[in-house]
Amino acid sequence: MFDNLSNRLSRAFKHLTGKSHLKEEHIRETLKEVRKALLEADVALSVVKDFIHAVQVKALGHAIATHLSPEQEFLKIVNDELIHLMGDANEGLDLKAVPPVVVLVVGLQGSGKTTTVIKLAKHLQEMQKKSVAVVSTDIYRPAAIEQLKVSATEHGIEWLASTANEQPTVIAERAILEAKKAQREVLIIDTAGRLHIDDLMMAEVKALYQTAKPTEVLFVVDSMTGQDAVNTARVFGEALPLTGIILTKTDGDARGGAALSIRQVTGKPIKFLGTGEKIAALEPFHPERMASRILGMGDILSLVEEMDRKITEADKEKAEKLAKKIQKGKGFDLNDFRDQMKQMLNMGGMANIMDKLPGMGKLPQALKSKVNDKDIIRSVAILDSMTHKERAFPDLVANSGSRKRRVAAGSGTDIPQVNRVLKQHAEMQKMMKKIGNQGGLMKMMRGLEGKFGQGMFPPR
Repeated sequence: MFDNLSNRLSRAFKHLTGKSHLKEEHIRETLKEVRKALLEADVALSVVKDFIHAVQVKALGHAIATHLSPEQEFLKIVNDELIHLMGDANEGLDLKAVPPVVVLVVGLQGSGKTTTVIKLAKHLQEMQKKSVAVVSTDIYRPAAIEQLKVSATEHGIEWLASTANEQPTVIAERAILEAKKAQREVLIIDTAGRLHIDDLMMAEVKALYQTAKPTEVLFVVDSMTGQDAVNTARVFGEALPLTGIILTKTDGDARGGAALSIRQVTGKPIKFLGTGEKIAALEPFHPERMASRILGMGDILSLVEEMDRKITEADKEKAEKLAKKIQKGKGFDLNDFRDQMKQMLNMGGMANIMDKLPGMGKLPQALKSKVNDKDIIRSVAILDSMTHKERAFPDLVANSGSRKRRVAAGSGTDIPQVNRVLKQHAEMQKMMKKIGNQGGLMKMMRGLEGKFGQGMFPPR
């Protein structure tokens, strides 16, 4: 997300490199490029105008710390305005009402609404330790109720029964009583989507709202639809008292115009981002972290939180054993290498990790496009085709052509690819010797959190 915008902004800021003072002509020239970058990112024109004006007023007034360089000075102003544009601070769900707190989820068909209901339920269960139940009032789409049931059951979420023969209001009313009887803290109601906004749909959703009296009304929208997403959210907001927005499919959105426009146009906060297909691919929206990512400064705080959430106790034990092993000079074998790659995949893959690391936004697009998880998956397959002994003693494979042929055949690869994995391991082994007593990936990330977590600028 924001790849194109990050690259364009990085080029725009080069106008200020090496300048001793922020002069008006430098500011205007840079802002001209920033304006183009925002419009190319599909940010609403009215939002772009207001943003450029706010940055220009502050930049010309030099309302910032004087010890910063002109480039840092301008970058801080843009950073602060981006944060303000997206909502200043994270706004979580209001779960303080008398249980069950009802969350009504609405949106158009194809936006990923039902999947988001499951992701949200899992997030509330695991991150906020809430007891959650879900119910579907989608009586129109074939198998919609069954889809929610199957997905909820698969992920250990309580599903409340409903049928396509009932009215949505009747389903909601019964579900609330059942959730209250079972002492559930949160009830998430999935609603029917439509291909477009129509009076019948809005009347039904309004009736559901009147019946369920939800504390939260969340609008789910596909970020890849750009300004259509913003306009649809605005129309829904005029018909229903929305409390927040969930942007889905952000992992496939290279522009990010919806994320930058939607708060200003609708007045409603973005509360979550859907970042992939996996059940854990839902993250709270933090404007300050998103601004940092847009400006190429990474998002170490989110990365560390993600590691805490996704890395299991067993993974942590392995990391500690690996740290002790390296400290004792016992080396980093192919079993360890395989564990590290599997952890990367559990973290959402290399693209997800790189997106949150400082400086990654400045990498050439051609280089970033080469980073994908297919190579990691292939490497794991190669390592899985080795015996435990071969992984413990890599030279057994490195010095044997017959073993390489067997491993290549077992993993569906070839000998050059096996050699590539062995070479990557050798390079990783050298790096592990250098980091020695730092305790592996987790502690390395925590070190980065201390260095970058608060951003590169002084507090506002």
